[in-house]
This record gives sequence, structure tokens and C-alpha cells, in this order.
Amino acid sequence: MIVTLARDADVPAVRAALAGLGLWTVLYDGPEGTRHLLVLDHSRAVDPETVHGVDGVASVSARSPRPPRVDLLPCRVEIAGIPIGHGCRPVLMAGPCSVESREQLESLAARVAASGARFLRGGAFKPRTSPYEFQGLGEQALGWLRDAADRHDLAVVTEALSEETVAAVADVADLIQIGSRNMHNSALLRAAGATGRPILLKRGMAATIEEWFGAAEYCLERGAPAIIFCERGIRGFDRETRNLLDLASVALLAHVHRVPVIVDPSHALGRRDLMPPLTRAALAAGAHGLLVEVHDAPERARSDGPQALCPAEFAALADGIASAAAPVERIR
Repeated sequence: MIVTLARDADVPAVRAALAGLGLWTVLYDGPEGTRHLLVLDHSRAVDPETVHGVDGVASVSARSPRPPRVDLLPCRVEIAGIPIGHGCRPVLMAGPCSVESREQLESLAARVAASGARFLRGGAFKPRTSPYEFQGLGEQALGWLRDAADRHDLAVVTEALSEETVAAVADVADLIQIGSRNMHNSALLRAAGATGRPILLKRGMAATIEEWFGAAEYCLERGAPAIIFCERGIRGFDRETRNLLDLASVALLAHVHRVPVIVDPSHALGRRDLMPPLTRAALAAGAHGLLVEVHDAPERARSDGPQALCPAEFAALADGIASAAAPVERIR
């Protein structure tokens, strides 16, 4: 946003008034003696008409929003009857990293549902770093997810790994997950959006907020009815944790852009012992829910065992969240 000042404007007074609205500015001189204030990108979102009403402001030039459809997203959505977003209780999505058997999934679905989870998560198709690692059980696992979720009154969130798998995933999932590795896969984003299903869009491991929003635009442009953003950690330099959990991005999406955002602490940390304090921090930053890996025997998991909670640990985590006070919404 560029604010053009009146000739007789009291510049310090105008800048102070804008700062009171949450707008931080840089003064620069224009042609023919005009003076302008450039509103910096980290400022709060404010209606240009409000800015125009400040004494000393001659005109306001607002750039078109870079993510026009993201800018129009509601602050809360409902998926399979489950509300997610501002003013809603934090939603828990839980289950194994990868589906390993029908019996395992049935047992875990019962236990996470009893602990307060609303979504059953589990990978039927698994993107792995090495082609020699377990890649998932494919379409048969999708059917097991749907059956187990239905028996325990849960919604399903699972990942579509390619354009070829989108239709099969959309047939069973209430929420289609796009993983970190595929956030830049525009063809997959378009295909997922075209299914008409809501999208859980994980942030790429080296993606900026602008790139993350751009990925959401691909889904929305093709008809996705809703986007749930998922912060899962970005690539850092310290090997003590798997990734760097960017809680500043969670606060930015929740309180400035006011879009539904959840946190995946399992992939962000890569270790189960740090999950309780980091989940509390995520909710305090404004996260509207958590995507958590739960396994009945993490030491025998076929993928990502070190970061999976056992059912009792998940129950304790869920109890702590339920007993905590609901986050306070920012007053606009």
C-alpha cells in the first residue's frame, strides 16, 4: 500500500496515526514535491478506506492482493461437520504415519477417537527419501481408513501423492493432504483442487509464506472449497531436531491473514519427547489444531517411529489441550 500525503500534512502525526492502526511506513519523496508513505509488508491488514480517513492523507493506492483467493478465505470452515478456525476448539488429527494393516488401523482409530481426535490420519501412499523404504500399501489402505473412520465417527485426512492417485484419495478422504514435497507440484495442486474436496496444504520445507499462498491459489483456482494450512517445520541447520518449527508463520496466518492453520509437530520435531511443550506453544501462537502421528508400537513402525506417540501419550497430550484455556482471538 502506498499512501500519498496532502501538501500541508503533518508527516510525524500521519505516521503516528498509521502506526496506531498497525501500519509501519517509510517516507519517500515523489515527483513535483509530492510525499508518500510506503506501508511495509509486515504491517497489519487494514482497509484502505480507513487509511484514507486519516487526517493528512490525500490518497491511497492499494496493490492487488498477491494471493487474491487466499485473501477471500473465511476465518473458519466446516469439514465433515467439524468446525476448524477462529473461535473453534482446537481440532486433533491423529493416526499412524503409514497404514500398515487393517487391524492396526482399527485399533488406533478406536483409541484416538476415545481421546478426542476428530480426524483419522494415515498414509496410504508414502513419499520417502529413499526408494528402498516402505512406500505404503496403496489403494487397499484407503478403504481401511474409510471403514475405520466411519466405525468411530471420525473424518479422514490422507495424502494424494500424484495426479494418478487424486481420484482414489478423493473418493474416501474428507480432507486431501498435499505433502511438503509436493507443495510446488502445480499439476497435483490443480488436480486436487478440481476434486472439490477441501485441501490440507503442508508448507514446503524451504517455502516462503508467499510461495505457500501461491500453492493454495492453484488449488482454489480449480475449485477447492477450503484450504487448511499446515506448518510442519522448515529446513534448518541444527540436527538436534528434524526441522525448525516456524511458529511465527502460524501467528502470521492466524492473526494477520486470519486463515485456518494447524501444526504438524511430529514432522517438525522428529522426536516425541518435545511434542507436549511444542504443541502448547503452537496453540498459544494461534494454531487451530494439530496433526499428530500415533502408533501402537512406535519401535516397530515401518515409517517415522521416533516421532510417533503411543496411544497413552496421545491421550495425555489431548487431555492437556482440553484442559487448557482456549486461545484468545485478536480483536480487530
